Amino acid sequence: MKHQLDRLWPQLRKTRIAFWEDALPPLIDQALHPESNGNLPRWQAALETIQQFDQAEQINLTQSAIQAWSANFDEDQKTSLESALRALMPWRKGPYQLQGINIDTEWRSDWKWDRVLPHLAPLKDRKILDVGCGSGYHLWRMTGEGAKLVIGIDPSLLFMAQFLAVRQFIGETQTYFLPLPLEALPESKLDGEFDTVFSMGVLYHRRSPFDHLDELKRQLRKGGELVLETLVIPEDQGQLLIPQDRYAQMRNVWFLPSVKELIHWMTRIGFENVRCVDLDQTSTEEQRTTDWMQWQSLKDFLDPNDINKTCEGYPAPLRAVILANKPS
Repeated sequence: MKHQLDRLWPQLRKTRIAFWEDALPPLIDQALHPESNGNLPRWQAALETIQQFDQAEQINLTQSAIQAWSANFDEDQKTSLESALRALMPWRKGPYQLQGINIDTEWRSDWKWDRVLPHLAPLKDRKILDVGCGSGYHLWRMTGEGAKLVIGIDPSLLFMAQFLAVRQFIGETQTYFLPLPLEALPESKLDGEFDTVFSMGVLYHRRSPFDHLDELKRQLRKGGELVLETLVIPEDQGQLLIPQDRYAQMRNVWFLPSVKELIHWMTRIGFENVRCVDLDQTSTEEQRTTDWMQWQSLKDFLDPNDINKTCEGYPAPLRAVILANKPS
């Protein structure tokens, strides 16, 4: 699972994060230790099956579904591939179309991308870090926009296996996955290296949102752009919601600010040009149970009599996209 990183380290040697080459491999070895997750052998076996297939002849990274296909991929190959891909369930972020197999993921991540992309500084030739990247759907969309280097980080080994399964058909690109959380990245006394840093769907899972925002800021070069997508509460609900126990059945939701309060946090941390560019209540069409994610999903976590409330009685998931810049 580490092979994809062999081409990353040389690219970093002339950058401000060249020290990652020495600092990160031991952390990655620890993350990938066989005892780190009991499912790892099963996921590895599925990957070994997938890695027997050739890179796809045609690739499309600019449409709603990440697409990779070959004209001569026969039915026996398709059956074998689908079995291996299903061994990597649940698939939460997507969608994907690999060799004629439609992976209908829990989230229509393309809808979020369509809301975010029009507001961003052009991604062409930029170095990008995506924190909490999931299976890597947005990494491929960033690559499709012409980014120079795309690095996703996420501690989930299942997400890493899904990313590598897709990468097998897309082939060699400047797109990489590190099985690490943001706080594992070593600190530098210099400015960060990345032109754009994404943190989408992460902030509300952090016990210390200020630390998370500061860590994101450190990864940016001067003048770089932060793309923050997170849960917020309506302005008429006050400044901040701290759930008593669960929020939409999630135990690890700590802080849900209003947009105004979140902008205040980010300004206090030292970001400039902080602005909300999108506000959208998540629908049960965007997040739902599918054949590729057969567990409960959003509709099970909402009040059955009022879709504007969670089953705990809190405001239903409302997501804001906040852009900001590190001062030049």
